[in-house]
Amino acid sequence: MTALLPPIATLAAAPPPDLPGGWAWLAAAYLLGSVPFGWLMAKLIKGVDIRTTGSGNIGATNAMRALGKPLGLVAFALDVLKGWAPVALLAPAALGGEQLHLAQVLFGAAAVLGHVFPIYLGFKGGKAVATGCGALVGIDPLIFLISGLVWLATLGLTRMVGASSLAMSAAFPIVAWVRSGSQPYGWEVVAGAAALTLLVVVRHRSNIQRILNGTEPRIGSKKPAADAASASSTPPSHG
Repeated sequence: MTALLPPIATLAAAPPPDLPGGWAWLAAAYLLGSVPFGWLMAKLIKGVDIRTTGSGNIGATNAMRALGKPLGLVAFALDVLKGWAPVALLAPAALGGEQLHLAQVLFGAAAVLGHVFPIYLGFKGGKAVATGCGALVGIDPLIFLISGLVWLATLGLTRMVGASSLAMSAAFPIVAWVRSGSQPYGWEVVAGAAALTLLVVVRHRSNIQRILNGTEPRIGSKKPAADAASASSTPPSHG
């Protein structure tokens, strides 16, 4: 993981792009990313606050628990869309030319941070995966598609969504680096993907601990009653 730090440091040290209209563009990306679609759908359709049910996550996985798989997939698609739109639509409108890809990384980062720290929910949000995927799709869809195969393979081997998300995020900067040789972007996208990887790992700390303890839920398995009672007695983590 430390190998990812140099490109992230390079990104942090880069001069900011000259955005017409100032940083209001990035604020718009953050505000769009902050829209908690899973929470809104559960609240409006079922009258349920998903922060108090299941894992407490406002993202699509927990939304599926409250809404069912079809509507949960809609929530996932909307979370992806709010990462894609700032990168694919706002960034080119704000800035093109040689600084476009740096602007796209910054706009994607703003949207992802909005999802993780949403202003509308007291800055307690999701785990960055779906919105991060949307941002990457806006830059280079193949980064998401190839890394998505890693997600599928890991899910097939472990049946753990958390482990699959971690494995997919680890693939992001690797695929971006390989792709950068044949694409118009370079270090900025690799660094942005690496930063996303670190954020996903940090937001999945509880999943990592459960994986190490052998208590991470698996798809198709039922949580024992004792575990469910224990989970209900502890505050949910807003993943």
